Amino acid sequence: MFYAWKQYVPVVERRMKGAREMEKLRKKGTPLSPVTIEGRTIARTFWGKAWCDNLERYSDYSNRLPRGRTYVRNGSVVDLQIGVGEVAARVAGSSVYRVKVVVAPVPKARWTAICRDCAGAIDSLVELLQGRFSKGVMERICQQKTGLFPSPHEIRLDCSCPDWATMCKHVAAVLYGIGARLDEKPELLFHLRKVDEKALIARAGRGLPLANKGPKADRVLGEEALSELFGIEMAMGDASRKARPVRDISSARQRVAGVRGDTKLKSVRTKRRVALGRPKRTPRTERLMSEASRVSRFAGNRDTRSRPA
Repeated sequence: MFYAWKQYVPVVERRMKGAREMEKLRKKGTPLSPVTIEGRTIARTFWGKAWCDNLERYSDYSNRLPRGRTYVRNGSVVDLQIGVGEVAARVAGSSVYRVKVVVAPVPKARWTAICRDCAGAIDSLVELLQGRFSKGVMERICQQKTGLFPSPHEIRLDCSCPDWATMCKHVAAVLYGIGARLDEKPELLFHLRKVDEKALIARAGRGLPLANKGPKADRVLGEEALSELFGIEMAMGDASRKARPVRDISSARQRVAGVRGDTKLKSVRTKRRVALGRPKRTPRTERLMSEASRVSRFAGNRDTRSRPA
C-alpha cells in the first residue's frame, strides 16, 4: 500500500471552498469569527507578539510554523473561537478542517508567584491589557516554564486533517491566529489560562503609606460653635437627633428671619424720625409722653363735666 500527498489546491480555490462551507454554517445560525490579517504582520501589540514568539519554543514543529504563518496570512483560518481553556477553529485547506487546541490552566502556585512578583508594578487594568508596563514585568510574564504563556507539554493539539504530525500546518495557522486575536482582546489569554487578570493589580496599592488621620482637635469646630456661627440648630450625630423632624430647622430659620426683619424695621423708623426732626424715643421720653397724654385726657374730662346741660 502506497501513500502519496494530496494534489495541491491553489489558495484562491481554497478560499472559495471555505467561503461556501462558511455560508452553509451561517445559514444554520452558527456564529463565525474569521481571522483577518492586514499585510504580513500577524500581531502588533505586546500580547500578540509575545504569544507568537512563544510558538518558536516548539522546536519539534519548526518546519510546520512557516506554513502556518502563510495559511493565517491568506485568510485560511475561517473561524476561531477562544473559550475558557480551549480553542475551536476551522481552517480551509483541501477541505475545511476542524482544529481543537486545549491549554492547561496555570498552576495555582505559579500564578501566585507571578502576582507576587508583579505586585505594585502594574497600576491599572488598562495598563495591563495594553501591555504598557516595565521591561521587568514583561520578562516575568513571558518567562519560560514559570511565566503565563504555555509550554509545549501544557498544550494539546488536534486536527481533522490526514497529516500524521501533531502540529500540522492547520494547527500552526490556528496558533498564529490566536496571537492575532489577542491584538483585539488581550483578556482572552487570561480566560484561556483560567486565571483572573485583576489579580495582577490587586496588590498595586498595598505597601503605600496611609493618609493622615485627620485635622487636630483644636482645629475642629464643635456643634455648638457651628450653631452660634450660623444661627441655626445643627443636626446631631446620634440616632435620636437624626430623627428630629425637619420643621425644627424650618422654625429656626423663621425665627432668624423674624429677628432680621424687626431689626430692619427699627432701622427704617429711626431714619424717618431723624428726617422729621423728631428726637429719638428713649424709655424716659416714652414715660413723659405717657404722663402728658393722661393729663390731657383728665383735663378734657373735667371740662366736659363742668359745662351746663
